Amino acid sequence: MLEQPGYLRVAESLREPILTGELPPGTRLPSRAQLARRHAVSDQVARSALRLLMAEGLIEGRAGSGYYVRAPAAELLLPRAAHACDLGPLRTERLGARSETASAAVAQRLGVRVGEPLYQTECLGYAQGTPIALYIAWEPALLTLNTGRTPGELAEVSVADRLAGVGIVVDRVEEQVSVRNLREPEARRLALAPGATTLVIQRTHFAGRRPVETSDLIVSADHCRLSYQLPLPRSSAEGAPGRGGGPFSGGSRGTERASRAGPEGAERTAAE
Repeated sequence: MLEQPGYLRVAESLREPILTGELPPGTRLPSRAQLARRHAVSDQVARSALRLLMAEGLIEGRAGSGYYVRAPAAELLLPRAAHACDLGPLRTERLGARSETASAAVAQRLGVRVGEPLYQTECLGYAQGTPIALYIAWEPALLTLNTGRTPGELAEVSVADRLAGVGIVVDRVEEQVSVRNLREPEARRLALAPGATTLVIQRTHFAGRRPVETSDLIVSADHCRLSYQLPLPRSSAEGAPGRGGGPFSGGSRGTERASRAGPEGAERTAAE
């Protein structure tokens, strides 16, 4: 068995007490020189260990002061429901709706032609006065044009209820959750640095096989967790054998499907 590299041994000696709480947030850590002497390694090895722990988000460096255990970011639970702009405990600022034309990416999601007129809706979600979530939605303008039921006119009404007023029955909602880095135009709207890790929840409402609205909810992965309720098929709920019972299976038809998103970029998909 190969011997563990020195910087990993040094990092592990600090990581475990940090994770167990033995070294609470705000604790000042030994200097590079002290770590090098304690573990009989070079100063460069000690520096690499500290950089690894900084990359993991466990410690932070303070100019002229040293390294400290980093306080974990407050995590907010975002329940995923059928509402168009459900930001859970976040204070919502509705930025309004405007007309635009479909880009190639949005046109593909909505099954429309590039350049087709759309309504775009935007919201910001705030935690303790800081914007940490951005919501952007698109729908074909022809669905509600001149009906009084556009996204801007009925901002507080869910997508399903608003479209029901023009005879469109939303019968399915699909979500895909991915992890990616925050882009600079998004960072300008949020109090986050470009490149920060974010969760992107892509949701699409369907009427039959036709997509009628699609949205992106971009939230800070350091501040938010997603909460899903996954109803069991009736046969399983009544104790009868169900279908697709494996942990990575899609489950029975008509139920929500979810796989936990992780830093590697895994996706969670849910159909309501």
